[in-house]
Amino acid sequence: MPLVRIDVTEGRNEEELKVLMDTVQECVISAFKVPERDRYQIVTEHKPGRMILQDTGLGFERTERAIAVQVFTSPRTTVMKKKFCELMADKLHTQCGLDPKDLLISFMTNTDVDWSFGYGEIQYLNGKL
Repeated sequence: MPLVRIDVTEGRNEEELKVLMDTVQECVISAFKVPERDRYQIVTEHKPGRMILQDTGLGFERTERAIAVQVFTSPRTTVMKKKFCELMADKLHTQCGLDPKDLLISFMTNTDVDWSFGYGEIQYLNGKL
């Protein structure tokens, strides 16, 4: 049930965005062992110059194709998060042509009581999930 927000600069076509989203979902399934239909993604496109993703002093420059991925998820192990990051860098490079230096990932951890999947219910609390 991770909710994945993907921020990109405008300019990718519909097919590129579809492949990007599908690739991210492959990584979610593989790293976090969730079902295929456990898919929650939001892509936001920004005008050029509206995303600043610097390198925190690591000594590299990102391109205008850089993306930011925020993963809102229940607690995951360090091993799972590491696998997710590595898969993302590899698969986005091979399937989408994204340079690994153009990938920024962050995790936001929450708990079962932080999710409502519809009807204003917290399904983890009422036993429906």
